Amino acid sequence: MHEFVDELMARMTLQEKIGQLNLQVAGDITTGSAQDTEVAGLVREGKLGGVFNLKGVEKIRALQDIAVKQNRLGIPLLVGMDVIHGYETIFPIPLGMSCSWDVDGVENAARIAAREASADGINWVYSPMVDIALDARWGRIAEGNGEDPYLGSVMAKAYVRGYQGDFSENSNVMACVKHYALYGAVEAGRDYNTVDMSRLRMHNQYFPPYKAAAEAGAGSFMSSFNLVDGQHATANRWLLTDVLRGLWQWDGFVVTDYGSIGEMANHGFGDLKHNATLALNAGTDMDMCSLAFIGTLEESVKEGKVSEEDIDRACRRILEAKYKLGLFADPYRYLDKKRRAVDIFTAENREAARKLATESFVLLKNEKLEMGNETPPGLPKGEVSAPLLPLKKEGKIALIGPLADNRANLAGTWCVAYTPERYKTIREVMTERVGSGRLTYAQGCNVARDAALQEAAEFGKSIPRVDDAQAKAEALRVAADADVIVCAMGECAEFSGESSSRASLQMPDVQRELLSELVGLGKPVVLLHFSGRPTVLTWEQQHVDAILNVWFPGSEAGEAICDVLFGDVAPSGKLTTTFPQAEGQLPIYYNHLNTGRPVAEGADRYFKYQSNYLDVRNDPLYPFGYGLSYTTFDYSAPSLSGNVVSTVVTNTGAMDADEVVQLYIRDLAASISRPVKELKGFRRIHLKAGESQTVSFDIKPEMLGFLDAEGRLVIEPGDFLIMTGPNSRDVKTVKYVLK
Repeated sequence: MHEFVDELMARMTLQEKIGQLNLQVAGDITTGSAQDTEVAGLVREGKLGGVFNLKGVEKIRALQDIAVKQNRLGIPLLVGMDVIHGYETIFPIPLGMSCSWDVDGVENAARIAAREASADGINWVYSPMVDIALDARWGRIAEGNGEDPYLGSVMAKAYVRGYQGDFSENSNVMACVKHYALYGAVEAGRDYNTVDMSRLRMHNQYFPPYKAAAEAGAGSFMSSFNLVDGQHATANRWLLTDVLRGLWQWDGFVVTDYGSIGEMANHGFGDLKHNATLALNAGTDMDMCSLAFIGTLEESVKEGKVSEEDIDRACRRILEAKYKLGLFADPYRYLDKKRRAVDIFTAENREAARKLATESFVLLKNEKLEMGNETPPGLPKGEVSAPLLPLKKEGKIALIGPLADNRANLAGTWCVAYTPERYKTIREVMTERVGSGRLTYAQGCNVARDAALQEAAEFGKSIPRVDDAQAKAEALRVAADADVIVCAMGECAEFSGESSSRASLQMPDVQRELLSELVGLGKPVVLLHFSGRPTVLTWEQQHVDAILNVWFPGSEAGEAICDVLFGDVAPSGKLTTTFPQAEGQLPIYYNHLNTGRPVAEGADRYFKYQSNYLDVRNDPLYPFGYGLSYTTFDYSAPSLSGNVVSTVVTNTGAMDADEVVQLYIRDLAASISRPVKELKGFRRIHLKAGESQTVSFDIKPEMLGFLDAEGRLVIEPGDFLIMTGPNSRDVKTVKYVLK
């Protein structure tokens, strides 16, 4: 590779090298018009290294033809796309996928996304997003793996393996890890906002998933929009060179986020020309859409502000990426038009999406109902009291809510290539499962009365506008004649994702009003809760009988929801973010540092002159790692044998099911303050009814250590608590001594 790139660069002019550092949106290029586009002109002149968000083999071939046949050196293009959680087969949003704790399943989802995208000509995907996010107000929390650095690191590696493989097949694409760095820590949860924190916290809480992705061999990183240490991440040499390439020994290329260099002026760093030199000298290699490098670097070289060696360094990284993808050996490697029919939205792909969706759902509540002498139709039989879920396929079921019969919203945020017309709604699948004679439906309300929220709801994934009063009256009439009410409510797709921060995380007004009146009918109510973030469900937890958080489940949402709702599959998802009782608790996360005046976990009252609120308990509504099942599990106290800790887990219920066994560690005394607990291991296991299994974890020294402000591992002897359990709150403990 190096000799090939050396020879190629020896033939390149300075302008051609700078051209490789330019990335632009392709636009809607078709075979007939590709020759006449502005992008085509840039390609022909050697002023473009890649394009993005162009879909379809024929369109991409038309542009690649220009690069290979009409450009002097015939350098092929990188072709990127925002493939975040699937291509046309859409998997749950990444936050939902992380709640499966199914590492192999997530890797397979990335592999399928790569296979589908590459079958349509894409060779570079802007995923995974591995930002740690502790503040649910931030809309892009939907795109990541939650709040924990260990789980986030495991998932980051899974995505990279799934997308890239070993680059030996034309179904392997290049991953782009984002957003480097700390974007998930923006102040007030407001997108594009400021970040400021200690380097000690960076290394221990926020950097691990980025580092893991680098270690997994991710081909590219994307710089973030925010400041780090007062410098823009896109022009931060410590971040891009000292840490990423120096400390972590990573050798890929860095691309900016959309227009990032152009936005640096708003942060107070000067004009575009000046900021382009800052970014390049810091270690940024490719400029996305600012035209900063292509428009200013040649002049900056003449002025001595940028060296040609620095441009060579960046150009080499772009060319090496193209070499790894096999584009120099075959520029049309990803342009086999026969693949679309056999690789995209296949039965196998859809089944994988359906399975992972069922694993992502988190059962937050499942109240036992008093049955009396006879079990009402539609509810479980055989006990005086029994949990509401799973439902039986009998009796009359009322399906109500603005998300019950809409297919586009099921996919969630960032679905650039999705095809919602091919997906089934919840109503359609429920009708198939129980019959139209037993299922009735009403939309019931709009998504929101609030103008800004309603505008977001109508953006691209519209839900029919209705008269709220009339729709509510119809819903109440339908519900009054039913045995069980199933509500499909919550956020719509556009309430989360980029530029979708929310100050209030409660259910939108008109939906909450309708839900309250439905609960008031005195009938059993199931809430299928859609969200792209942790929301405030305090009222719902108090008043609704059963709550199944389904996130945004993807293209197979209807089938997957019905699989779990009717008990064909037991729910097994576990939260990877903490759910607050109120927005005022944010940011809230399980692995926090202690205070000098702590309040015990679970304390149910206010303590004067201690670290708590006047009006709400410190505890979350639902803790990290939490999730119920249709069965019950018993955990033995953990036992130690040398450096191995074990716990016996028993399925004490009547249904076969999966469980996620979690390991937490606390360092009781260290040279720096350490979190009250940290996830250090987990196992996803399957247990038949009545079955027991011993789950063991090796306690390795590095699991007990931490990183100093320079990113160096520190392991100190002393006392530790080893905790095992079904979530971060309900753990059992054994003491461990590291000598």
